[in-house]
Amino acid sequence: QVQLKESGGGSVQAGGSLRLSCAVSGYNDSPYCLGWFRQAPGKYREGIATIGRSGTTTYADSVKGRFTISKDNAKNTLYLEMNSLKPEDTATYICTADSRRCGSLLPGNFDYWGQGTQVTVSS
Repeated sequence: QVQLKESGGGSVQAGGSLRLSCAVSGYNDSPYCLGWFRQAPGKYREGIATIGRSGTTTYADSVKGRFTISKDNAKNTLYLEMNSLKPEDTATYICTADSRRCGSLLPGNFDYWGQGTQVTVSS
């Protein structure tokens, strides 16, 4: 059974940084695609970054240049480095995985989801 567990969320002032981690377990082989989504209260779930098995990355325009997705295959861990945070980045950040190649940043492209970790950015 695939399990994803996020950590590293918290509260930070605008302009600050946070690093999120996601422990991935239950895969017999490396998942083809790992990603991060976020969801604020009353808003849709927004895809913000993905990383494929080869390391190819994709970012939403809203985070491009500020966020960096990476992974450590030996530790089965996914990361999201977030810099220059803005109040509009406030949301629950959710780790996701899928056995298919990375496609578009849409929730329907992912089979497995974590519970999320809260990030709050104050002005």
